[in-house]
Amino acid sequence: MRVVVLSDTHAPRHWKALPSSVARVLDGADTILHAGDVCVPFVLDELAGFAPVHVVLGNNDGRDVAAWGAPETLDLDLAGLRVSMIHDSGRKEGRAARLRRRFPDADLVVFGHSHIPLDETGAGLRIFNPGSPTDKRRQPHGTVGVLHITDGTLVDAKIVNVS
Repeated sequence: MRVVVLSDTHAPRHWKALPSSVARVLDGADTILHAGDVCVPFVLDELAGFAPVHVVLGNNDGRDVAAWGAPETLDLDLAGLRVSMIHDSGRKEGRAARLRRRFPDADLVVFGHSHIPLDETGAGLRIFNPGSPTDKRRQPHGTVGVLHITDGTLVDAKIVNVS
């Protein structure tokens, strides 16, 4: 299973329409995860044109994103891998242990909020933040994530530069 992970698209301020560099990564996705701060649901409609979308609410998301189907947190089974999602994982210090307590059954936790890409393992948990494709802040590139999952195993996780 090929999963594309996005976060912090911040439309329409930073995402006026689907960037072609992001569309190239989305092509061939089996599912899409958006870790919040969509801001307006047309982004989710655009993404859904590529594959099914799972999304959580970010601190800048309103009722319209919630109505699209975004809860505060989400637990998924993706090809046998237990994936949990939340927008804001809190402070950097103790993050993996805190997320392990919050999501005790997860194999992987996907989050956003910081706009800083991260792929890290700690406290017996893999945590993954794709960064932002459109609001890179102090990062050198806009980024998204790509996960490859087979038989309950995260075979590969990459941060992909899109700007």
